[in-house]
Amino acid sequence: MFREKKQITIFIIAVVVIGGFFLFRYLPLQKEMKSVKKAKAEQMLTIAKGVSDSMQLSLFVDQLQGMRSKLENYEQKIPKQRDHGLFMQQIFELMKQNSLKEQVIEPRQEIEAEGLKCIPMNMECKGGLAQIYNFYKQLQKQDRLIRFKQIKFENSSAFNGEVSMEAEIVIFYRT
Repeated sequence: MFREKKQITIFIIAVVVIGGFFLFRYLPLQKEMKSVKKAKAEQMLTIAKGVSDSMQLSLFVDQLQGMRSKLENYEQKIPKQRDHGLFMQQIFELMKQNSLKEQVIEPRQEIEAEGLKCIPMNMECKGGLAQIYNFYKQLQKQDRLIRFKQIKFENSSAFNGEVSMEAEIVIFYRT
């Protein structure tokens, strides 16, 4: 009987030691291991996001450089002086070079918007389609920004290949 009591006592002590080890050592270590794995996963996600952001940053820098060059070109094409008389003269010269007839350019009321002034103009002429096309190509090469609002082409009633063109354009200058 003494031996049985001794074995039962040893068994109970072993169960208590194993239970104590499980409760006070194994479970806290498992919790800590889960939190470490979670922190590691979050850090890996943060690192991956940082790598992705660094790649995107180089794309944004390239995009910014492109926009800066476009802005410089844009600002160069908007003069600080009005000079629309000189510009109208250049348009007349281009029309003349392309043998366009019945040339009309009518400036309208100026519009002001955030440091820019806009001068809307109506433009009309007649000539062959190739001549008008060349005129527009040369007009786009001018050193002044022009916005075309509307362009209208009409064949002549005689169907002789002549086209009449009406356009609404806007030129800009800085104030």
